[in-house]
Amino acid sequence: MSFIKKTFGGLSSSYYLRHLFFGAIFTTLYVMLFYSMGDKRVLTYIVLVGNTFLYPYSRFVYESVADFIFGDNVFFVNALFLLVVKFITMLLSYGFAFIIAPLGLLYLYFYHTKNKTFDE
Repeated sequence: MSFIKKTFGGLSSSYYLRHLFFGAIFTTLYVMLFYSMGDKRVLTYIVLVGNTFLYPYSRFVYESVADFIFGDNVFFVNALFLLVVKFITMLLSYGFAFIIAPLGLLYLYFYHTKNKTFDE
Protein backbone atom coordinates (compact mmCIF):
# COMPACT_ATOMS: atom_id res chain seq x y z
CA MET A 1 0.00 0.00 0.00
CA SER A 2 2.88 2.33 0.66
CA PHE A 3 3.98 2.14 -3.00
CA ILE A 4 0.53 3.27 -4.18
CA LYS A 5 0.46 6.18 -1.72
CA LYS A 6 3.96 7.30 -2.66
CA THR A 7 3.25 7.29 -6.39
CA PHE A 8 -0.41 7.89 -7.17
CA GLY A 9 -0.99 9.84 -3.95
CA GLY A 10 2.12 11.92 -4.40
CA LEU A 11 0.47 14.98 -5.95
CA SER A 12 -1.65 17.40 -3.96
CA SER A 13 -5.36 16.81 -4.42
CA SER A 14 -5.98 20.32 -5.77
CA TYR A 15 -3.23 19.90 -8.39
CA TYR A 16 -4.48 16.45 -9.38
CA LEU A 17 -8.14 17.49 -9.61
CA ARG A 18 -7.35 20.62 -11.63
CA HIS A 19 -5.40 18.64 -14.22
CA LEU A 20 -7.91 15.79 -14.10
CA PHE A 21 -10.54 18.36 -15.13
CA PHE A 22 -8.49 19.41 -18.16
CA GLY A 23 -7.82 15.77 -19.02
CA ALA A 24 -11.55 15.08 -18.90
CA ILE A 25 -12.15 17.98 -21.30
CA PHE A 26 -9.64 16.52 -23.77
CA THR A 27 -11.21 13.07 -23.41
CA THR A 28 -14.67 14.46 -24.06
CA LEU A 29 -13.48 16.27 -27.18
CA TYR A 30 -11.67 13.19 -28.49
CA VAL A 31 -14.63 10.90 -27.77
CA MET A 32 -16.94 13.24 -29.66
CA LEU A 33 -14.47 13.43 -32.55
CA PHE A 34 -13.83 9.70 -32.80
CA TYR A 35 -17.48 8.79 -32.35
CA SER A 36 -18.55 11.22 -35.07
CA MET A 37 -15.95 9.63 -37.38
CA GLY A 38 -17.51 6.22 -36.75
CA ASP A 39 -14.77 4.74 -34.55
CA LYS A 40 -16.48 2.13 -32.39
CA ARG A 41 -13.34 0.36 -31.12
CA VAL A 42 -13.43 -0.03 -27.35
CA LEU A 43 -9.64 0.09 -27.05
CA THR A 44 -9.62 3.67 -28.33
CA TYR A 45 -11.90 4.78 -25.52
CA ILE A 46 -9.99 2.79 -22.90
CA VAL A 47 -6.77 4.57 -23.92
CA LEU A 48 -8.53 7.94 -23.72
CA VAL A 49 -9.82 7.22 -20.21
CA GLY A 50 -6.36 6.00 -19.19
CA ASN A 51 -4.83 9.22 -20.53
CA THR A 52 -7.34 11.19 -18.47
CA PHE A 53 -6.12 9.70 -15.21
CA LEU A 54 -2.43 9.78 -16.19
CA TYR A 55 -2.52 13.33 -17.55
CA PRO A 56 -1.90 15.04 -14.16
CA TYR A 57 1.33 13.03 -13.73
CA SER A 58 2.37 13.77 -17.30
CA ARG A 59 1.74 17.47 -16.76
CA PHE A 60 3.72 17.29 -13.52
CA VAL A 61 6.74 16.01 -15.48
CA TYR A 62 6.40 18.76 -18.07
CA GLU A 63 6.09 21.50 -15.45
CA SER A 64 9.04 20.12 -13.47
CA VAL A 65 11.26 20.10 -16.56
CA ALA A 66 10.08 23.56 -17.60
CA ASP A 67 10.75 24.92 -14.09
CA PHE A 68 14.25 23.40 -14.19
CA ILE A 69 15.01 24.93 -17.59
CA PHE A 70 13.45 28.37 -17.11
CA GLY A 71 14.04 28.79 -13.38
CA ASP A 72 12.57 31.97 -11.95
CA ASN A 73 12.77 33.91 -15.22
CA VAL A 74 9.72 35.85 -16.34
CA PHE A 75 8.86 36.22 -20.02
CA PHE A 76 6.56 38.90 -21.39
CA VAL A 77 4.79 37.61 -24.50
CA ASN A 78 1.56 38.14 -26.35
CA ALA A 79 -1.37 36.56 -24.47
CA LEU A 80 -2.70 34.80 -27.58
CA PHE A 81 0.72 33.28 -28.25
CA LEU A 82 0.93 32.15 -24.61
CA LEU A 83 -2.50 30.48 -24.78
CA VAL A 84 -1.65 28.69 -28.03
CA VAL A 85 1.65 27.40 -26.61
CA LYS A 86 -0.08 26.37 -23.38
CA PHE A 87 -2.78 24.49 -25.32
CA ILE A 88 -0.18 22.71 -27.45
CA THR A 89 1.84 21.62 -24.40
CA MET A 90 -1.34 20.42 -22.69
CA LEU A 91 -2.35 18.48 -25.79
CA LEU A 92 1.08 16.87 -26.08
CA SER A 93 1.12 16.02 -22.36
CA TYR A 94 -2.30 14.41 -22.75
CA GLY A 95 -1.45 12.56 -25.95
CA PHE A 96 1.78 11.09 -24.60
CA ALA A 97 0.56 10.52 -21.03
CA PHE A 98 1.15 6.76 -21.25
CA ILE A 99 4.82 7.45 -22.00
CA ILE A 100 5.49 10.53 -19.85
CA ALA A 101 3.44 9.76 -16.71
CA PRO A 102 5.53 6.75 -15.59
CA LEU A 103 8.52 9.10 -15.28
CA GLY A 104 6.50 11.33 -12.97
CA LEU A 105 5.30 8.36 -10.94
CA LEU A 106 8.88 7.11 -10.53
CA TYR A 107 10.03 10.56 -9.45
CA LEU A 108 7.20 10.86 -6.91
CA TYR A 109 7.98 7.42 -5.51
CA PHE A 110 11.67 8.16 -5.01
CA TYR A 111 10.97 11.68 -3.73
CA HIS A 112 8.52 10.46 -1.08
CA THR A 113 10.74 7.49 -0.19
CA LYS A 114 13.75 9.76 0.33
CA ASN A 115 11.71 12.20 2.45
CA LYS A 116 10.04 9.34 4.37
CA THR A 117 6.61 10.68 3.42
CA PHE A 118 3.59 8.36 3.61
CA ASP A 119 5.42 5.80 5.75
CA GLU A 120 3.19 3.66 7.88
